[in-house]
Amino acid sequence: MLDATCEALSFVSGKKRIDFVSDRILVLALIQLLEIIGEAASGISTEFQNNHQEIPWNSMIKMRHRLIHGYFDVDEDIIWKTITSDLPLLRKNLELILKDFE
Repeated sequence: MLDATCEALSFVSGKKRIDFVSDRILVLALIQLLEIIGEAASGISTEFQNNHQEIPWNSMIKMRHRLIHGYFDVDEDIIWKTITSDLPLLRKNLELILKDFE
């Protein structure tokens, strides 16, 4: 999950929204990474999720379902906002959680 998050953030580093919407390969790659993040979230135990409520588990899982099952109705604005606004905090929180396991 952390790897996919970091990869998505690296893909948009230094890019503007216009770069994103004009690059179909980038859009598809980021959608795939969000699907991976959501799939990974769905495999996390309820107990672990309850112990780490700073992570938006349900939102990530729901986004994955939306991307997988509603592909032709994907809102690129939501994808861009998720990547640029939500993933930096997700990365930070995942790194803090993983630090506890070192």
